Amino acid sequence: MPPIIEIDHLSKRYDSGTHALDDVSLTIEPGEILALLGPNGAGKTTLISTICGLVVPTSGTVRVGGHDIRSQWRAARRLIGLVPQEIALEPFEKVADSVRFTRGLYGEGPDEAHLEKLLRSLALWDKRDAKTRELSGGMKRRVLIAKALSHRPKVLFLDEPTAGVDVHLRREMWQVVRDLRAEGVTIILTTHYLEEAEDMADRIGVIDKGRLLLVRPKAELMGEFGRKQLRVELDRPLNGLPPGWDEGGLSLSDDGRVLTYDYDARAERTGIGRLLAELNAGGVGVRDVATRQSSLEQVFMSLLEENA
Repeated sequence: MPPIIEIDHLSKRYDSGTHALDDVSLTIEPGEILALLGPNGAGKTTLISTICGLVVPTSGTVRVGGHDIRSQWRAARRLIGLVPQEIALEPFEKVADSVRFTRGLYGEGPDEAHLEKLLRSLALWDKRDAKTRELSGGMKRRVLIAKALSHRPKVLFLDEPTAGVDVHLRREMWQVVRDLRAEGVTIILTTHYLEEAEDMADRIGVIDKGRLLLVRPKAELMGEFGRKQLRVELDRPLNGLPPGWDEGGLSLSDDGRVLTYDYDARAERTGIGRLLAELNAGGVGVRDVATRQSSLEQVFMSLLEENA
C-alpha cells in the first residue's frame, strides 16, 4: 500500500530569513499514529499547516493520497481533518450546527446518523444544542475535533489536542484516537505531554530548528537512544562507592542503602556483572534489584542536546 503522505525536500523560508522548515522529507503510512515532537518554534505547526495547504512552501512537494497539495489541492484537502492549537469557534452557533456547517464546506450532504455518532463519541451529544460560548475550554476543543472529523477524513492532524483539557477528558479523547486508528485513519499529532506520545504513537519524529532530526518506530527509538538504570537495594549501608570503581553512572543514595547505575544496554559490557561481583567480594548482600528504561522525555531531551 502506498504512503498516505509523501513529503519530499520541503522547505519554508520567510522574508525575514527564518528557515521554518529546512529540507524535510518524510513518508507516513496509512493507519499509523505519528507523534511529532519538538520545542516551541521548532517547525511542527508550520509543517502541519503546509501539508494542510495553509502555508505555501518555498520549495519541495507534498502529496496526500497521491494528490499534490498545490496542483490538486481540492482532492488533497478533502482527505484531511485538522484540529488546530487555537480555539476559534463562532460563539453564538450551536454545537451541532457548527459541525454540520464544516461538513458542508467539504461538499458533503447532511448525515444525521454520522453527526450523532461523532458527538456521542466525543461526549458532546448532550451539548448539541448549546452555544459554543457556553462550553468549557476542553469541550470547545472537542468541538474542534468533531468538526475536523465531520467529513470522514483519511488523515487527522492533532496540533496540541489536549492543551487545557483535564485528565478525564484527555483519556476519553485518546480512546477516540485509538478507535479512529482502528478504523484506518492516519493520525499525526503534536503534544507537549510526552507520556501521551510514548503511549499512543507507532513512530516518533523529532523536529528542531526546522530540521527533521529523525523518524523512528517508537520501540526502536527507545532501544537505540534510551538508556537503562539499575537500582540495587543493599542489605546494609555503604559509606561510599565500591573501592576502585572508576566507571561513571554509579551513585549512592544519601542513606547508603541504594546504588543506582545508569548504563547502555547495547554495550558489549554493561559493567553490571563487575558491580555485583565487587559487592559480593566486599561482603555486601543485595536485597533487591530492579531496572527501568529511559522515558521518551529523556530520549527527547538528549536528542535536542545533541542538536544544540
